[in-house]
Amino acid sequence: MRQSLRVAPSENIRGTVALPPHTDRPKRNSGRSGGITPRGRRPGPVAAKAGKPSAVPAAKRADGESGAPREGDRIAKLLARAGIASRRDIERMIADGRIAKDGVTIETPATLLTSLQGITVDGKAVKEPSPARLFLFHKPAGVLTAARDPQGRATIYDRLPAELPRVMPVGRLDLNTEGLLLLTTDGGLKRELELPANGVERTYRARAFGEISQAQLEDLIEGIEIEGMRYGRIDANLERRTGRNQWIEMTLTEGKNREVRRVLEHLGLKVNRLIRTRYGPFVLGESTPGEVVEVRQHDLVQFRKSLTKMVEKK
Repeated sequence: MRQSLRVAPSENIRGTVALPPHTDRPKRNSGRSGGITPRGRRPGPVAAKAGKPSAVPAAKRADGESGAPREGDRIAKLLARAGIASRRDIERMIADGRIAKDGVTIETPATLLTSLQGITVDGKAVKEPSPARLFLFHKPAGVLTAARDPQGRATIYDRLPAELPRVMPVGRLDLNTEGLLLLTTDGGLKRELELPANGVERTYRARAFGEISQAQLEDLIEGIEIEGMRYGRIDANLERRTGRNQWIEMTLTEGKNREVRRVLEHLGLKVNRLIRTRYGPFVLGESTPGEVVEVRQHDLVQFRKSLTKMVEKK
């Protein structure tokens, strides 16, 4: 059943920026008790066909050889920002001849544009992007973070409100992982949030069966290598024990596929529940599974400014 979109009052949107800047980490040994509160290689540019120029050739640098910034942005970036599809999907659409400018098919994703004026996808005009929007979705366990599933399993889009605009998930949560999933209308914002180099923290709470000590978890602060895969810094805190089950809080910035589960399984634990509670400054809070809350434009603009400043300092 689809859920109704709930927008909290403008003065107090529950689930939005409720923590200090994302570089701050949760304190260790916080003494919390009680029950859990739910709260490879990239494909290169598609080559233009021999002897046939692309509709809009890549723009040259403004001053020839001086290395000044190039004029415009790659078409895939602009279309992703407009919410048409991901950059990779747009590259495939260009290869399939589905994108044109002023009626002339674009043949290379290296095409640079200053606007989307005259651009069509499957013959339909593309509008200039509206301001980015960001939504906090409390993903239930048992649904896929995908547009569709060949096996017919439920996806997040089966649970989203009908009145929601076209949105893309920021990263993924596994089928049985629940909690905070960010959704955005803007491909550029999606990329900013996902890039490991930007250092946006994700916090998870895992219930795992087995024995583990805080000292063992402390070692993860230096990262760990498992079967040839290197996982970066993880700030892990043993919250409490219930029998042989432990509640563990883990904060990381890379978000590799099944990272939390693989690391804890490597330490001899069996994860039987996993909840993402925070992504950057955005928190799950007291929302219920299936609930959607929109982030205020003011909060989103402030977050993007702080993220840009943080990246520039690196």
